[in-house]
Parts: sequence; C-alpha cells; structure tokens
Amino acid sequence: MFERKPTVIDMFSGCGGLSRGFMDAGYEVLLGVDNEEIALKTFKENHNGAKILKTNLFDPQAISEMKEIIGETKVDLIVGGPPCQGFSLTGTRKEDDERNTLFRSMVNAVKFFNPQAFVLENVPGLATLYKGKAKEEILESFHELGYKVSYKVLFAPDYGVPQIRKRIFFVGVKGEEKFEFPFPTHEPNNYITCEEAISDLQDRVEDFGDEEDDYINPPLSDYQRIMRRNSSKLFNHVGTKHTDLVKQVIAQVPEGGNYKDLPPGVGDSRKFNEAWTRYHSKKPSKTVDTGHRNHFHYKFNRVPTVRENARLQTFSDDFIFYGTKTQQYRQAGNAVPPLLGYHIALKLKSYLCIEEEVKI
Repeated sequence: MFERKPTVIDMFSGCGGLSRGFMDAGYEVLLGVDNEEIALKTFKENHNGAKILKTNLFDPQAISEMKEIIGETKVDLIVGGPPCQGFSLTGTRKEDDERNTLFRSMVNAVKFFNPQAFVLENVPGLATLYKGKAKEEILESFHELGYKVSYKVLFAPDYGVPQIRKRIFFVGVKGEEKFEFPFPTHEPNNYITCEEAISDLQDRVEDFGDEEDDYINPPLSDYQRIMRRNSSKLFNHVGTKHTDLVKQVIAQVPEGGNYKDLPPGVGDSRKFNEAWTRYHSKKPSKTVDTGHRNHFHYKFNRVPTVRENARLQTFSDDFIFYGTKTQQYRQAGNAVPPLLGYHIALKLKSYLCIEEEVKI
C-alpha cells in the first residue's frame, strides 16, 4: 500500500507559479489551463509531465475540454488566480470589467469536478473595491457548493519571499473544518533581501549573456543555495542594452530611491509612483511587475534580468522561461510566488483525505 499524491488543476495558470509551489510540496499537477500559448509552454516544461489546455475560460465548453484531457483521474484540488486588472491598483478598476467575473469559471469548475478543496488568489483590492461585491459573491458561491471558506491577505516577505507583494487567498475545504493559514516563517528583521536573492548572478553590464549560460560565482547565501540546488546551468539571465542617457539617469538614483530623488530636470520622461525605482540591497524588492522599464538593480545601472526577477519571485533556477524576453518578463511578473503556494500546499495537506492505493 502507498499513499498517492494529491492531484491539482491550475486554472488561469500562466507559467504556473502557484501550482509549482504545490508540486514542490508533493502534489501531482494534472493540468494547466490558460489562453496564452507561450506561458503554457513554460508551464508544460516545468511541471513534471502535466498536461496543458489553451482555451478561453469565458467559454462554457472549457470545463468539458478539461474533463476530456484528464479523463477519469480524480481531482483533489483546483487552484487559480483569475485576471485581476479590474481590482488592481494598476488596473482600470471598472466595476463592469468582464475580467472581474472570471472567478465564476472557477466556481463552475469546482462544481463540476467536486474537489476536496480549492485555492483562489488575487490582489487585495478584490476584497474592498465596489463595496466588496466580488468577495461576497466568491464566499457565497463556494459556500453553496459545500465549502468552508477562509480568506486572508498574505504579505510575501513573511514567508521567505524577497519581494514586497501582497495577495489575497481564498481557501475552501469540504467538510466541517475551516482552513487555517500557515504562520509566517520570517520576521521583518530577517526578511530575505535583494542581495541575498541575486548577488551571485553576474553583473551583465558589458557581457549581456545567453539564454543558457554558466554560473561564474558560488552561491553567497542560503537562499541562493536553495535556488541553485537543482540546476547546473544558469537560464534566462540575459542583460538589457540601455542608451547612455538611461544609464546616466539610473546612476543618479540612490539605492532604494526613485524618481523623487533625481535632480530637477533629470528623468522627466517618467514621473509616477514606480518610475526610476532602484532596489535596496538590504531589503526585499518592490513588487515585480510584468514589464522591465521601471525597476533597477540595487548596484548595476540596468533593469533586472528575467532570472533576477524569477529569483525575487522564488522560482528556483531549474525553472526555465520560454518565449521572447518580453514574454518571459510578463510570465515571471504575473505569477504567484511559488514559495507562497508551497506554504499553503503544505498546510492544506492535513485537510485532505488521500486514500491509499494498492501497489501491484
């Protein structure tokens, strides 16, 4: 007799940060569902044989397509992060934005597959904007399906993520017990810093590197040793060629500063909250975004590479991103930090009933 791994479907998967955390915690990821082909390629190559489905999750036929791919395999868990532009601080915040209702496709999938649990992730604004209408609908919809639902805004540095990032998680469990979120693993005085996360990676100032390269420095922190433990090669660490003017502007931003610290008349082309932001070596990074124009290395006068962003997101170095550099940045920035998924996954295991299988 042996215990099988809990099974997972990842909806709105993107490259699969959330489900990668579950995979690393000992779950079997069955399927990633998204509408972006290149993100699904990245998902497929990094999830240990998981299947992929490119579809529009607005389409009522999407659930039938999912069922066709996984067949009779039992689904223990459905996870997903529906698009959040309508709730995001950087989004449009239109109440009638159709993306605000995409969570209903997760409700429909949970109703169809009847998993033991689900995890829904989004930006914190979902809980409060439009008088909390979406939050209340989420709670009510899953309650009607028989799930006890807990929700909480998690602060990523509290769980070992070297990045300032807040996300709300809804976790629903079948039965009488309500899910209790994992306790933080780190205190503010020992948050993982930018320097601890990326200081071993070569500078990429003159030599821009290749998609596949060699490490030239040893790991310089425990975090780096963990990130590198399953990889003998360095992937996606490709520098960006900046104009001399841009490099001159970056050079004038102090560590941890932004456009407000520039002299009058310098960097006037960009004046908004995140413009010309230089990371601080002794602190977690700002929230990694989907572009590569506003944030800069704490030491070098350039934007972070995709691999550096991936490190700040807690993607280990064996996780390889595919597509153009722009597509890779978007995949890394859109993802849920795998380490957040990992901690939820570990805690959730005790709430699942995984029957034993007979080994023949």
